[in-house]
Amino acid sequence: MSGAAGQAAAGSAASSTTHSVADLIATVHEHLGTQGGTGPIARSVFAVQHGTRLASGSALYRYQYVLVRVEGAFGGCALEAHELDPALPELSGRPVRELLEHPSLPVRTAVLDAWLAARRPHRTDPGARAVVLPAGTPDERAQARDAAVADLLPIREGQRVALIGVVNPLVGALRERGARVLPCDLAMTETQWGEPVSHDMHEVLGEADAVIATGMTIGNGTFDAIRRRCLDRGIPLGVYAQSAPAVAREFLGRGVTALSAEQFPFSQFSAEPTALHVYGAPEGSGR
Repeated sequence: MSGAAGQAAAGSAASSTTHSVADLIATVHEHLGTQGGTGPIARSVFAVQHGTRLASGSALYRYQYVLVRVEGAFGGCALEAHELDPALPELSGRPVRELLEHPSLPVRTAVLDAWLAARRPHRTDPGARAVVLPAGTPDERAQARDAAVADLLPIREGQRVALIGVVNPLVGALRERGARVLPCDLAMTETQWGEPVSHDMHEVLGEADAVIATGMTIGNGTFDAIRRRCLDRGIPLGVYAQSAPAVAREFLGRGVTALSAEQFPFSQFSAEPTALHVYGAPEGSGR
């Protein structure tokens, strides 16, 4: 295994067996079981629900996250409204190894993300480059963030870019760079420009020359299928992740070409300068 889990499991041969997020969870769970004692603790577990309506469009974006703190790092994962459980805070103080067996995939993902980020913080990772988002309004900060995401992959004029997880400023940023955007999202029917949004990721994955996907795909179980399809077709995959950025980092070079990692507190929760940590994108991206 590459990355934080590989560092933790010194001498492990997991690199040849870790083919999915489920494999990664199982490998970390097994590793923690060999350490003796209770191991690392999820000191704080909580949920956040919020909505945003940008001035530049009429779409209302609704998000829910489960958030976990392990040592000096937060991990997070989006979940559906029906998955919000008022008992989530009761998980605070439980061992990481125990929560890696939780029945909820978003909870398992957030715990794994926090543990990986605690082992190897994004801010000190030599493979990451900080892109500072300026202070400003929600629209200004969203546009700055999505400009950085749009620059994860080099885009040619007319290139078909599947966007799995649609936010309108990101569609606009990709179009400005010459992309023909193939939007896909389960919660939207059209972009603010009236373009239809597909609900079938396999449809856009089959047509695309490149893919940019949200980290939310890790928490809903579709990430591995997206990554494998990109590998099979030999096309680049960029991931923009508030959900599970440290988990996505484990797959850099194994289907993930570039990553925009954003840890909690996320950019939409602040009007002050905050940083994204970009992996694999060319210098000068995030202009």
